[in-house]
Amino acid sequence: MTSAVSPSRWKVVLAFGLVYVFWGSTYLGIGIAVEQIPPGVMCAARFLVAGTVMLAYCWLTGRRIRFSARQLWHLAAVGILLLMGGNLTLSYAEQIVPTGLAALLVAVTPLWFLVLDSLLLGNHHISRRGKIGLAVGIAGVVVLIWPDLRHPNALGHRELWWSLALQLGSFSWAFGSVLSKKWQTAAVDPFSATAWQVIFAGIANLIFALLIEKPSHVAWTFRGVAAILYLVVCGSWIGYTAYIWLLQHVPTSKVSTYAYVNPVVAVFLGWLVLHERIDRYILMGSAIIVASVVLVTSAKVSTRAATEEFPAVEAAGD
Repeated sequence: MTSAVSPSRWKVVLAFGLVYVFWGSTYLGIGIAVEQIPPGVMCAARFLVAGTVMLAYCWLTGRRIRFSARQLWHLAAVGILLLMGGNLTLSYAEQIVPTGLAALLVAVTPLWFLVLDSLLLGNHHISRRGKIGLAVGIAGVVVLIWPDLRHPNALGHRELWWSLALQLGSFSWAFGSVLSKKWQTAAVDPFSATAWQVIFAGIANLIFALLIEKPSHVAWTFRGVAAILYLVVCGSWIGYTAYIWLLQHVPTSKVSTYAYVNPVVAVFLGWLVLHERIDRYILMGSAIIVASVVLVTSAKVSTRAATEEFPAVEAAGD
């Protein structure tokens, strides 16, 4: 679950801080980027630029960048699940769903973590507290999308469907994250592995964009390009690298706490910059989802060897 040599506490705290702050702000960056640029094109540009520079850096600094076909297949699968299944879905959804609401809906990701950890890693048992957290999380999602469930017009229906699609994107993200932990090997350098994952995701998004979208009709505005550059630097280089590093050194349930810190940042920035609404359904739904995630991430996870308890906000509170 963790590497043989435990990292220093300050490195763990720093990595959590980078993921919490920068990933919370990427919801706003994505929302701005897809105003004029199709989501597939945006994701392809973001990840190809980020991945290529990261791989070049690894080569220049002497890191290992050549892996076996099996290892590359694993990196491709994880990268596509995380950065296409998760991020491309989110990018499309943010054309319809407000950035803050999208972040809150994605906050249920730790619920998927709990289920997939149990099923794929094979030695975890979901406690009663965790199961209650799952049920509470589902109730929170219902509260968030309740206005759209009752909305009669087309926009409300589109927002509802994309809100539900975000749950599939969250599942894809959690699936890729758990596979990343399941397939990790000591021989794979985390930074090089991240670079390959980002490149594979960029290629997959580019193929999607060429087949489905019309890249020749893209309006490359200063606002859109600036948003993509922000996503490259803060989302892909800094945030994603810190996330993958945390997966290798910290229990998955603790890593997943980013999902209830990011929405706070995203909702605030959406309100401040894009003047998005914050109504009683968002307030109630967010409170319920945060409570569910706290229940899940603080629940005892039983294994064959031992029983481990993961504090919900230990890293965030340092």
